Amino acid sequence: MNAFAALADPTRAGIVEALADSGQTVSQIVARFSLSQPSISRHLRVLREAGLVSVHPDGQRRVYRLDPAPLREIDAWLERYRRFWSGNLDRLERFMDEEAPE
Repeated sequence: MNAFAALADPTRAGIVEALADSGQTVSQIVARFSLSQPSISRHLRVLREAGLVSVHPDGQRRVYRLDPAPLREIDAWLERYRRFWSGNLDRLERFMDEEAPE
């Protein structure tokens, strides 16, 4: 599964947001959502398969961390569209400045 497909699910997108600041255990992630632990584990498996998260053992716990590499790939893909919007927004700003009453 690719990163776009994995992030299309709101729960998985929320998990990625939760992991943006620091690694978390499954229990910590479960506490943020109104889903069961097995359900969160399935979402984490999808995110792992998409390369968006990695898991590291910490004693008896497993800590999940965000892997930014697929997000960089998405960002690079979006760059093409960012230029489109940026140019259009610049033109809109110029138009609005020209039409503004004095």
